[in-house]
Amino acid sequence: MAKSQQTFNKLEREKNKAKKREEKRKKMQARKEARERGDLKQEEFVYVDHLGNFTDTPPDPAEKEEIKLESINLGATKNQDFDEKIQGKVTFYDNEKGFGFIKNMTSQESYFFHFSECKDTLAQGDKVEFDTVRGEKGLNAVKINKL
Repeated sequence: MAKSQQTFNKLEREKNKAKKREEKRKKMQARKEARERGDLKQEEFVYVDHLGNFTDTPPDPAEKEEIKLESINLGATKNQDFDEKIQGKVTFYDNEKGFGFIKNMTSQESYFFHFSECKDTLAQGDKVEFDTVRGEKGLNAVKINKL
């Protein structure tokens, strides 16, 4: 005698799925009927209290916090122009190709530079003062002066 292909777990799973489908269909039908009658349920609205939690009851208007419109900052913050020059040291310089790298003395960040931005001739190990500009691959050193 062959064993049945329908196991107990399969039957229970199918029963649960059918039950959930039926409950879902009933809820959908009830919402559809309520919409046709024009009834609005409280369950459809969710409010946020002053702590950021979701509640079913609307917040008390007396507890509403007043916010000045001037205090709201729209958009990105503007970059401040710094007049201070950054001091650094030339860590690498290729005279033939005309480029090199300067390491910032305070933050130890490395900046690319091209010889066209140098006012003086530079060599590896020279201390310099420079500004930075955003380039394609990061910050570039410009307006380089030898100290």
